[in-house]
Amino acid sequence: MHIDKPKKSLLCVFAKHIHMPVNLCIDWGNTNVKAAIFENDTIVKHYVLAQGHVTEELSKIIEAYQPEKAAISSVSDASALTEKLVAGKVAKYLKVDGHTRVPINNAYATPETLGADRLAMVVGAHHTFPDKDNLVICLGTCITYNMVQKTRTFRGGSISPGMLMRLKAMHEFTDALPEVSKDGDIRLMGYDTETCIRSGAIYGVACEIDGMIAAYEKNYADFNVILTGGDAPFFVDTFKSKIFADPDLLLKGLNVILNYNV
Repeated sequence: MHIDKPKKSLLCVFAKHIHMPVNLCIDWGNTNVKAAIFENDTIVKHYVLAQGHVTEELSKIIEAYQPEKAAISSVSDASALTEKLVAGKVAKYLKVDGHTRVPINNAYATPETLGADRLAMVVGAHHTFPDKDNLVICLGTCITYNMVQKTRTFRGGSISPGMLMRLKAMHEFTDALPEVSKDGDIRLMGYDTETCIRSGAIYGVACEIDGMIAAYEKNYADFNVILTGGDAPFFVDTFKSKIFADPDLLLKGLNVILNYNV
């Protein structure tokens, strides 16, 4: 008796030829440059790019993944050469700024001074939790507090010095205090000058965040707090369970804005 070999599923054969949209999103901050490759709106590769080699590394990423669309958020003038490269190599390119069309209401009074990073973060937050008021706290060179309401409206928030800025300022604006790294022994009650400075900076940030959350609780009965930014790991276990940590929130928001515009 002859038994035919099972044929490959047409679905499996077809799946090999399904085209997955590929996007490249770049977050150029004051300290770090991050990038992500999105396939079908999911991050499949994440990069932290070396300062001084960003253009070279991005060129390799573009060659490897052949993205159809790219978006960049930059708070630094140093990104100009890289922006030119990406615009020349990717068919559809978007530089996000305070005037970029977004799928929420941008009610910020001075969009020309609004950092693209803040706008991307609130878009990412609303996309993830559309039925909630969301307070996005980004712990980077500066700490930014950004409230996007469930009415799809972003009006602003607050900006304060980040942890490294506080440590550096205590050295720069005094004659005697040393410059202290954030890495080292962390105690509420410091036992020498170094640990006292570190305690003041780190516990100061933690207490500030607690106080800001408490202030927002007076105006919003129920809201999410989303923690992001390079220094977020220092604080993510410090606060209430209502806090969500998402290190890729900005990149996700850029991807949403990119798809919305292109």
